[in-house]
Amino acid sequence: MYLRETKRRNRDGSVVSYLALAHNERDPESGTPRARILYNFGRADRVDRAALERLVDSIGRFLGHESASEQADAGSGELPPVVDSRAMGASWVADQLWQRLGISTAIGEAVAGGRVDAELVERVVFAMVANRLSGEPLSKRAGTRWVAERVFIPGLEAMSEDDCYRAMDRFLEVIGEVQRRVFFSVANLLNLQVDLVFFDSTSTYWETDTADQPDPREELDPREDERATDGDEAGEAVEAAVRTWGRSKDHRPDLPQVVIGMAVTREGIPVRVWTFPGDASDQTLLRTVKDDLRDWQLGRVVWVLDRGFTSEQNRRYLQRAGGGYIMGEKLRGASSEAAAALSRQGRYRTVAGNLRVKEVRVDDGAARDRFIVCHNPEAAERDAAVRAAIVARLEAAIEGSDQLPAAERAELAGALRTKPGYNRFLRTTPKGYLRVDRAAVRRDAHYDGKYLLRTSDESLSAGDIAEGYKALYEAERGWRDLKTGIDLRPVFHHKPQRIQAHVQLCWLALLLMRVAEHATSDTWRNLRHELDRLHLVTMATREGHLAQRSELTPGQRDILAALELPTPPRVLDVAATK
Repeated sequence: MYLRETKRRNRDGSVVSYLALAHNERDPESGTPRARILYNFGRADRVDRAALERLVDSIGRFLGHESASEQADAGSGELPPVVDSRAMGASWVADQLWQRLGISTAIGEAVAGGRVDAELVERVVFAMVANRLSGEPLSKRAGTRWVAERVFIPGLEAMSEDDCYRAMDRFLEVIGEVQRRVFFSVANLLNLQVDLVFFDSTSTYWETDTADQPDPREELDPREDERATDGDEAGEAVEAAVRTWGRSKDHRPDLPQVVIGMAVTREGIPVRVWTFPGDASDQTLLRTVKDDLRDWQLGRVVWVLDRGFTSEQNRRYLQRAGGGYIMGEKLRGASSEAAAALSRQGRYRTVAGNLRVKEVRVDDGAARDRFIVCHNPEAAERDAAVRAAIVARLEAAIEGSDQLPAAERAELAGALRTKPGYNRFLRTTPKGYLRVDRAAVRRDAHYDGKYLLRTSDESLSAGDIAEGYKALYEAERGWRDLKTGIDLRPVFHHKPQRIQAHVQLCWLALLLMRVAEHATSDTWRNLRHELDRLHLVTMATREGHLAQRSELTPGQRDILAALELPTPPRVLDVAATK
């Protein structure tokens, strides 16, 4: 086998050479050797020399020889200088998942048309999502340098700050369609179970002294006329990103905020994220969330929510169109139904590990609910130990208070009642003396290790309901990862549409993170730590710049295998010297 060059003379007298990969074979009849063409490279003056060099290098590696560029540099006594090196492992894996889950196609097709470059918008959106996954999320301005100098983003060598803002604005315009297409693509690919949808909300704040003035156009809900006939007096929330004061779940009531809602599947895959004004309550925003997912026609969905959503109006609203719910119920709340459920006698049965449940029916009405009393013996022991410690500290705090003047005793009582743990077990006698409320201690012991669930679903067993509610932890874990791993805050935006777009970018980052964790049974932090060891190194050879990845480690190969992703090509770019 050899490289064959043939020449042909043109009419004008010029000579043209052609290259081909040939192999000599002996003719069985004449016995003379004849050349058999295996591959035509075309005209010699137009041949892709870089492709030939790669072919030579690949053959040399198989034979254990040095590459052509290495031999040339070795002959000069110098190693090829490295002109650039940047991380590529985490961004490569994220981009492969981005393509497989159909996010790239969904964004590209949704933003196509008009005067925007759909491919650029999609790549810039991915770059901002990849930065959220990098472990060091940056502002848009700093992110431009991150793309240009520190990381390899497939298909994007550089971007400007204006590119980021234009991409965010265009992305938000089509976010509804993107969310729907991405969800069904992910659900089909991962075979997700969407019979249970877990919903929770949180808030995030801004370091600013003033709140936003709401846009008059956002004060009206386009579905208001449709809902006006519902006969429900509860307020409706409109999705918007208006920063205002509200009940802060980050314990920063001094700063304006927005409220964010998130729905996840039982596997922890985030279905969708919503952004609401900072003073929107959990009870009102739930209406918009249910209606939005109803438009996706998911079929029968059972909502799993914590105790903050347990109003009667919410429960009945969730039951519309055949829906259902599983809700936590406050043990020490004012609900007479909950008190009746806890007072009913019955025998517990073990359903999983040390979790015991018993089912209680409180009424026989048409809209009756099932109550599931759950009990964990280990948690009961912890609750008893915590209560004993609180009572002991309370006794020590009030010891000798009988000798204090009445005014000082009242001041001590006021200070102790500011602490919820002490306030539960502190009582004041008619004469103003401070005592431990032993009756309250006995009542509290009745709740040790218990939590109460309320459901409208008749098809799920008590054990399935208890296990399903425990999976609400996935939504809470999503908030923790959004705020710490992906760094939802601080947010460097002030316009409402940019705030909404920022939250949606964080949602896509969480989606990629959860898919990777689900497939590898490992945390994204560990995966990123291993993948960041994979670098793209650019060397300056005599033939031009050669961009080559580092060798894969066993850990990186395991990650790619678990995710069923291809191995990154060894050589990603060859730029001939001009």
